[in-house]
Order: sequence, then C-alpha cells, then structure tokens
Amino acid sequence: MNFGAVTIKDIAKELGISASAVSKALKDSHEIGEKTKKLVLECAKKHNYQPNPMARSLKQGKSKSLGVVIPTIDNHFFSQVIDGIESVAYSKGYNIIMTQTHESHELELSNVDHLTIRSIDGLLISLSSESQNVDHLKKLHEKGLPIVFFDRVSNEIETHKVIVNNYEGAYNATMHLLRSGYRKIAHITSSLNISITAERLKGYKAALAENGIAVNDNYIKYCPNGGKDLGEIETVLNELLNSPDRPDAIFTASDRITTTTLALLHRLNINIPGDIALLGFTNTQLAGVLNPSLTQVYQPGFDMGKKATEMLINLIESRRPITEFETVIFPAQLFTRDSTRSNH
Repeated sequence: MNFGAVTIKDIAKELGISASAVSKALKDSHEIGEKTKKLVLECAKKHNYQPNPMARSLKQGKSKSLGVVIPTIDNHFFSQVIDGIESVAYSKGYNIIMTQTHESHELELSNVDHLTIRSIDGLLISLSSESQNVDHLKKLHEKGLPIVFFDRVSNEIETHKVIVNNYEGAYNATMHLLRSGYRKIAHITSSLNISITAERLKGYKAALAENGIAVNDNYIKYCPNGGKDLGEIETVLNELLNSPDRPDAIFTASDRITTTTLALLHRLNINIPGDIALLGFTNTQLAGVLNPSLTQVYQPGFDMGKKATEMLINLIESRRPITEFETVIFPAQLFTRDSTRSNH
C-alpha cells in the first residue's frame, strides 16, 4: 500500500476485487454479499481509509467550504470579522479557506482563482485597495457562484453586501472634533479606489460644511496602500506637520493608519491633544488604555462577519434563484477619550 491517503482503488487491488464493488460495500449496498462487505470494511479500517471529501463534493455538487478574501489579517477589524464568519460557518457545518491580498489586486486575482479551483460553495470578499476592476468576480457571479461583499464593496455586482455606515461614522467624528474646539482638521485616508474612502471623505466634508469651514485640500492625504507601508503614513504626516498652516487635529480613516499615526506622533514627541488631537477608525481593544486614551470610531466587525456568512449560506442553500439582494448597514460607534480633549 502506498504512503498517503488510501483510496478505494488501493483497497480493491489488495482484495482482488473491482473498485465499484468496494464502493458499493462501503455504502452497504444490497448488491454486495455480507462476506465481501466484511472484508472491505476490515481492510478499510486497517488502513484508516477516509472518504475523499473533494471527490464526494463533486458528486454531491457541494464542498461545504467557503472562500474568504480579506486585505490583511493583522488588523483588529478584519480579525474580528473572521471570528464572526467562523462562528456561523462552523455551526452550519462549513469549513473556511482564508486568503489575504495584502492590498494587492494581482494577489486578489490569484487568491480568487485558487479558491475556485478548490471548488468552494461561495465567496466572502472585502476588496483590496488596488482593486478598481472586478471582472474576475463578475465572471464567477455570472457563472452562478454565490458572492457576498463586506466592508469594501463593489456596486458593479448585484449581490448581498454588509457594510458599516461610513458616512455617519466620519460625520460624527468630525463633528466631535469641531465641538471640542478644533477648526483645522486634517484627514488621512486610504486609496480612493475603495468604497469606504469616498464615504468617509463625504462625512468629513459634510461636517465641515455644516460648520461653515471650507475644505482645505492640503489637509486631505491619501495612502494608496491603505497604510500597509509605514513610509506612506510618515510622508503624509510630515507634510501636515511641516505645513505653514499646521492642522490642530487629525482624523484617520482606517485601523492601521490610526494606530501608526499615534505611534509616529509619540516618536516625534508631539503632545496629544496639546499639540494636535487625534481621532480615528480603529477596532483596537487597547484604545482605552493607550497614552493618551484614544477617541475611536468602532465598527462591529464580529456582527458584520456573522451577518455576511448567514447571507452567503442562505444564497448557497436556497432552492430557487435569489433575485432580490440587500445591503445591510451597521452603525459605527464613536467612543470619546483623552486624545480629543477640548482645547477651549
């Protein structure tokens, strides 16, 4: 017997019978005599035979596997989303195959390709910061692969989406800074390619407009790689700090940008909020114990992961084609702390 997974053919060869007879014996078919069944079961047990789930899934047309594509796992928000995904998937008997794009469109293409070769039943995806083109997903969607978007979504594909209210989260954050007496509010955000960037930018601008403050384009800084490279955050932060009209507050638009900006300000011995206030989207559970404690916009990642997975499994298990899709919008919560104390 060869080393590795034992197959029906291996058992058939050892017992000198046909593979179909072994298959029928393992299924307890009435076509096979009791004596042969006993021999097959004993041989299978001796060699620790396990049915091949891939072969079985091809027959049943279901692999009970879900593909998950996220930008990065070392991010508090996405790790909470994964916990939510797993809590539903495992309870419904599905396995998870997880991949990261590291904000690369090319890696997203190859990950999605790899997942479909593994014959997943459905796909949960949050787009990379480089992904402007979603043709790879359109093709799969047209072929009938159930897809659910979460967090970073595409409006080019009609399917279920799970997002946070980015506009409201950014609007409330900017309003809080304005009420605390800050007037020169900079905004460090991600790539303009992704849905959340435009929505958060709109909320920031709306709060300024409502308070009669003109938008200063020099205060809006983009990190095309979503802050994956420390260098890109360092560059934009230095531009803001060295500008003749230096901002008195910074509103950051993603988990990684927020925590990195805090670390860089510390390194530069800049007093928060004395020299500059800081507030950002982040799901770090340490926000309350950082020095100073950090005002944060928090997204319910666990609940978003749960909801997206429930919606995907409903698509997979639906007996009839689903033509009505919904976008579920979760609220973002603002927790105010010392990093934005009033400068009145």
